[in-house]
Amino acid sequence: MKNVTPCYFSRDLSWIDFNERVLAIALRPEVPPLDRLKFLSIAASNLDEFFMVRIATLKRAKEAGINLDPCGLSPESQLKEAAVRIRSMIAKQYGCLTQSVLPALAKEGLELVRPPFYSPPHLQFLESLFLGEIYPNLTPLKVEDGLALPTIGNLKLYGAFLLESLRKEDQDSPGGSFLSIVQIPSALERIVWLPQQNEKKIQWALLDDVILTWGYKLFPGYSVQESLLFKIVRDADFSVDEERDDDFIEAMAEVLAGREHSRPVRMSYAGGSARIRDELARRLELDADDLYDMPGPIDLRTLFELATLKGFDHLREPVWRNYWPLDLPEDGSLWDRIRESDVLLQLPYHSFEPVVRLLRDAAQDPQVLSIKMTLYRTSGDSPIVKALEEAARNGKHVTALVELKARFDEERNITWANRLEEAGVIVVYGLARLKVHGKICLIVRRESDGIRRYVHLSTGNYNDRTAKLYSDLGLFTCQEDMANDANLFFNMITGYSMIQSMRCLVVAPVSLKFRLIELIDREAKRASQGYSGRIMAKMNALADIDVINALYRASQAGVTVDLNIRGVCMLIPGVPGLSENIRVISIIDRYLEHSRIFYFANGGAEEVYLSSADWMSRNLERRVELMFPLIQEAIKNQVMEILRTYFLDTTHALSLNRDGTWTSVLPSPDLPPLRAQEVLYQAIRDRSETFKAAPRQEFIVRRRQAAE
Repeated sequence: MKNVTPCYFSRDLSWIDFNERVLAIALRPEVPPLDRLKFLSIAASNLDEFFMVRIATLKRAKEAGINLDPCGLSPESQLKEAAVRIRSMIAKQYGCLTQSVLPALAKEGLELVRPPFYSPPHLQFLESLFLGEIYPNLTPLKVEDGLALPTIGNLKLYGAFLLESLRKEDQDSPGGSFLSIVQIPSALERIVWLPQQNEKKIQWALLDDVILTWGYKLFPGYSVQESLLFKIVRDADFSVDEERDDDFIEAMAEVLAGREHSRPVRMSYAGGSARIRDELARRLELDADDLYDMPGPIDLRTLFELATLKGFDHLREPVWRNYWPLDLPEDGSLWDRIRESDVLLQLPYHSFEPVVRLLRDAAQDPQVLSIKMTLYRTSGDSPIVKALEEAARNGKHVTALVELKARFDEERNITWANRLEEAGVIVVYGLARLKVHGKICLIVRRESDGIRRYVHLSTGNYNDRTAKLYSDLGLFTCQEDMANDANLFFNMITGYSMIQSMRCLVVAPVSLKFRLIELIDREAKRASQGYSGRIMAKMNALADIDVINALYRASQAGVTVDLNIRGVCMLIPGVPGLSENIRVISIIDRYLEHSRIFYFANGGAEEVYLSSADWMSRNLERRVELMFPLIQEAIKNQVMEILRTYFLDTTHALSLNRDGTWTSVLPSPDLPPLRAQEVLYQAIRDRSETFKAAPRQEFIVRRRQAAE
């Protein structure tokens, strides 16, 4: 084994690479325009979160003189490099929007009209709208010398106006200009639909344009000299006081309030007023590197609404409907089927409805005694939460661990926790100093042969909305070993149980990191003994140095390592003597790749695992995560077919080079292009439609089931 010093990419610069790959989908001219707009919006939203968390962290590290990054770059150098690359990204983003996407939408009859191009009917309509519906909701606030700025909330849009008094005595006084800021209410729709003047054309305007155009009406006695639209991003990377057990919800509420007043880390703006920009930057203590000029409509996050507009399907990729899994009965008993064998759920190609149905059935089934589950991120109108409420009201013993520290979903989770408690659910508000990120549900049912436990495990959240957008895998099982482990797991996270050894489940931060490194090192040992060592893994991020070093050791021992990493990757592949046997690809496509799949050849006794955890220190050391083996051969084969398909992609896969660049994976000259997500979708579609088209072999008789 050669002695080569390990080396690593910067985690934060690698994240910028990831967002460049997201943006690259929007830059592809063959992608329909509303889908391109969607990816532009996603890239903008990603950037906001990056500033709130990672840039804020780098700024604090710079000020504290901390310089311990494994990549060898100082916080200052990473901040400078990040600023350069983000500006380049924004230039591409707005070039795509203004020169390609918006013209393509206008050509198809969906046209954005900006103020210089308002027609007389537009002007009349928009002025009337401003006075009647917008004006009453606006509150102009003075900005006075010597006093603090009015509160400027995180991620909220504002208009700033430089005013000059129309009174002669004010004009003659020194410093006769005045600054006022106006928050653009988020309750108002940002897209303003204009009266239709042409059957073939639908036109729309932006709320912020309307406010800047008619904002002068807010300031009688003053004239508007200059104006600016701006948005502040604030530091969101601070933690709740973990010692406040008795009033933890109040402590979380304080964290949420703190985000509205924390340190600004970025100001994005649109408009031509350098005077307003510089005055705001001075008062907010922002440097030139923190200021971002948006050469088009500011805050593309909020244009996601337009990307999902009904009635314009011809401007999007054809809909891929999801299917009820054939391995589960749509009308019959889920309990009976799960007792027969495990069932794999492949989202979003399969419907999320079986998970909802399982919980609804459990809520209404008199034989069900208890339900326990973890909730990390849920939707705004969660059918999962409603089923738990119904179960509690029906007398079931229901326990829900609601993770209040799920970043940016804290407020929603507090609301759900309160609702669940009101319904009679036992609610646990996470664990001190750890986030519970594992996805598991345990249902206990009394049956004719005794108590049986049903378990659902998943790589993704119990969220019906993201289940239509994220690629995840879930498992229904009632295997006794898995059920025993599930019981032990819930006892550990809800009570005073000591850490228990388990047969199937591997739990972070207790043993998951150790087990992963053990599995990787075992593969290296097998290879050194003459076996064909092989590791295949799919995850969202790879940033734990100990795991990366284990992969380097495996590569040096001759193990072939194939990694599919959606986002951050600190491992450098292809380095002679260190990682020449490691290949890294990334796939960004219409669905967000979110499943975690780990395969180890193990000298022919193959092992396949699913997990809620990425290979990052935060997941392996500071979160409660789950990894679980696929035991039944049929399920294992299904998942291996899925995993192999990802590594065959030649339309959306990019390969990571050792210099940090990414290269498109192209098909061989004698093979057609292969799009992994399309192959996975078509396999489920074809199987489902073939099944439905097949002639019925028997009649299904409905009857009342006998009590068990």
